[in-house]
Amino acid sequence: MEAEKMDENEWSYHGEGNKSLVVAHSQRCVVLRFLKFLPNRNLMAEEVYQHLHNILDFGKHIMKQFLGENYVHHGDVVKLPLDFLKRLCLKVQTERPESRCEKEMDVSGYAMCLPNLTRLQTFPFVEHRPIFCIEIKPKCGFIPSSAHITKEIKKKVCRFCMYQHLKVAKGKWKRISKYCPLDLFSGHKQRMHFALMSLLQESQNNLKIFKNGELIYGCRDDQEYLSDLNELARQLKPFFFPANGLVGGPQCTKNVLKELIHVLTTTLLSTSADTGRAANMKPIPVSQGRNYCEASHFCTEYLRSDKHKMESTGLPKGCILYKTLQAQMLDMLDIEGLHPLYKRVEKYLEECPEERSSLLLDGPYDETFFERLTDLSLEDDGSVEYAVTKIQQYRVAMTAKDCSVMIALSPTGQEECFDSRPLIKTSRSSFTYSVSILDLDLKPYENIPHQYSRDSKIVKHYLKSIQTREEPSTSLIFPESEDCTLLLHQV
Repeated sequence: MEAEKMDENEWSYHGEGNKSLVVAHSQRCVVLRFLKFLPNRNLMAEEVYQHLHNILDFGKHIMKQFLGENYVHHGDVVKLPLDFLKRLCLKVQTERPESRCEKEMDVSGYAMCLPNLTRLQTFPFVEHRPIFCIEIKPKCGFIPSSAHITKEIKKKVCRFCMYQHLKVAKGKWKRISKYCPLDLFSGHKQRMHFALMSLLQESQNNLKIFKNGELIYGCRDDQEYLSDLNELARQLKPFFFPANGLVGGPQCTKNVLKELIHVLTTTLLSTSADTGRAANMKPIPVSQGRNYCEASHFCTEYLRSDKHKMESTGLPKGCILYKTLQAQMLDMLDIEGLHPLYKRVEKYLEECPEERSSLLLDGPYDETFFERLTDLSLEDDGSVEYAVTKIQQYRVAMTAKDCSVMIALSPTGQEECFDSRPLIKTSRSSFTYSVSILDLDLKPYENIPHQYSRDSKIVKHYLKSIQTREEPSTSLIFPESEDCTLLLHQV
């Protein structure tokens, strides 16, 4: 990237989260990711540079080992002209959602240059062919079975389904989603189809769809929500039914969404020979806990008939969901088992603050850090070393629980032949595709007390909400031992 030729008009606002803001280039398949800070809380340029390098190193040296080289794009830290940054900041400010403007874009001079994952990752420049991309945030795909868990409901209902009740109660979302991560991670095609359809119907911030790099479906921010399935089907129809004259209406929408879900399921289950070093670790068996969530809407309907028994087909070992799930399952103690270990480390650091760097809580994210993650022993010897190992594993697991899977697809003509690129075929089309993972920043060590507190709130609210929901129905049923007397009053 040539610093002297940087033109803010070639960049446009792409999106932002709580900690960073992203702009995309109009011609090249790249984005710039900037840190965000509260006013007057900015870091020095050297601190920003180090922070960005830590993010880069963690993706490059740690998450790549779990997810594979083809899926993780770590990018580079770049130095940018200050005058360009100031002009760019003014340009994107008008495009930012008001609810995100509490924090300001960092203009100290450094950013991360990354591939634009809404595009195919096989070309450095924007292709002229149409392309669409689906971003899925699958969330945690297993139910914990740790002996440290004090509330049995956590061994029956997944975190996502419980958290839905609290988010709706707080006004974050209007309705409870029927999506359950355990359905998506089951490998059972019926359950996966149901999960993906549920995401389409109530995407919240767990599903977004881009067309030629522009968001056409999903949640741009809490205040802006594109959720018209008929409009989505109209926009995607040329990809799946290029020349058959399929008219609009409910049947058209149904057919397009059916094809889309088929493509997504096939892509998520496709395997890759690209295995990171973590593939050599002993796999953590999913069967330690139950393979379905009692709150799943699919499972509720499916199990209502005595003929059915809920089974998990299992994920192919090389697919992206399997790799993500294995990283998630490094959380072997649950936050209830981890919190005492956090307090053990905090007590040690109060007595020996100079030892913090040797514990690698702030990096570097290198070979030594990765080696600690491979120790899956649960025998607590009371040492600080054991506590730190479990904490680091937990932080990696939480990162995997909050990552996003990006699936970019572009239709191919029958005359085209791509020997080196994977293809997916539908009833009327075929697509070349790429799968990538983003949002792989390591979760902060300092967040553990907050996560412990939030876990308690989620469980407490869920138990209260299901109790409230059950009470009215039981009050309408007369116990068999009591007589029912009908009183008639003269009118």
